[in-house]
Amino acid sequence: MIRIFVAAGLALTVSWVGTKLLIDWLRGHQVGQPIHEDVPEGHTTKAGTPTMGGLAIVAAAVVSYLVSGWLTRGTFTVRGLIVMGAITGAGAVGFLDDFIKVRNERNLGLNKRAKMLGLLSVAVLFGVLLVSQTQQHTVVSFTRYDTIGWELGKAGWVVWAVLLITGTTNAVNLTDGLDGLAAGASIFAFSAFVVIGFWTFRNPIVYDVGFGLDLAVIAATMVGACAGFLWWNAAPARIFMGDTGALAIGAGLACLALTTNTALLLPIIGALFVAETVSVILQVASFRLFGGRRLFRMAPIHHHFELAGWPETTVIIRFWMLSAACTAAGIGIFYRDFQAVTGTLT
Repeated sequence: MIRIFVAAGLALTVSWVGTKLLIDWLRGHQVGQPIHEDVPEGHTTKAGTPTMGGLAIVAAAVVSYLVSGWLTRGTFTVRGLIVMGAITGAGAVGFLDDFIKVRNERNLGLNKRAKMLGLLSVAVLFGVLLVSQTQQHTVVSFTRYDTIGWELGKAGWVVWAVLLITGTTNAVNLTDGLDGLAAGASIFAFSAFVVIGFWTFRNPIVYDVGFGLDLAVIAATMVGACAGFLWWNAAPARIFMGDTGALAIGAGLACLALTTNTALLLPIIGALFVAETVSVILQVASFRLFGGRRLFRMAPIHHHFELAGWPETTVIIRFWMLSAACTAAGIGIFYRDFQAVTGTLT
């Protein structure tokens, strides 16, 4: 338990200081974010804001994970190291995308095929390492390995992991369109996995996760890292996380859900990310199927509310509130299932 608090506090500090140093360096080298043309008019004033802030998030998470383990003499598990490796790998793909954007001074980085190939490489490596190096349950699960419990086999589970990781990374990336929106929502989502990881550690017979404490520590590092970054990313943002941060966060959420056997609980915990993605899918489908007709003023859906007259900060705070409610619902479902399986319902 002590390591969780040490990891979170250290990550917050490293991220807060690191993000400020990164802002100063990026400004000194005139590295700024090009703004896509297809956004509400008010966003054009954000052009030139430093980007790639996700570097501070990833660095803070890795440093705090390692240092907290050393300070508290904690155990580094194979499962935890694989998850942290996936977070770093996805962040590296995002960094390459961001770097190309700022180098070319246009909002086009890696092409879709190259970005997807990079994410697929990270996801496949994660899945293969997990099923070959750990005792990972290869099932489709909800709140624990034996809820639903559809056995996929090792190859099938790797495919399932790839789908979840690529889907979640893209969902977080779509959500990262307003100052602090993705960072704030991610704090709530990762907080849920702090609780879930610690609870699986305290109840190993029920969950059979194996070293759930290490996974809780990773989630805590991401909570602290996102919180430290949010200090500078809150509206009006002094830095953007870019794909570096969005892809790392998405990979972290997906990998924690897979390793804690709560993959189908993730869409509830991260319902905001799901809603943002679905809004884009529906918008594209409506436009193509109904002769250019749009369901929303603009997608993702946070832009729809902006164009409806909501101030940006209003959209952000209300979406944070929805994210917090979904996180609470996910934890509630998780604990209710624990009560049911252990016969402690009241």
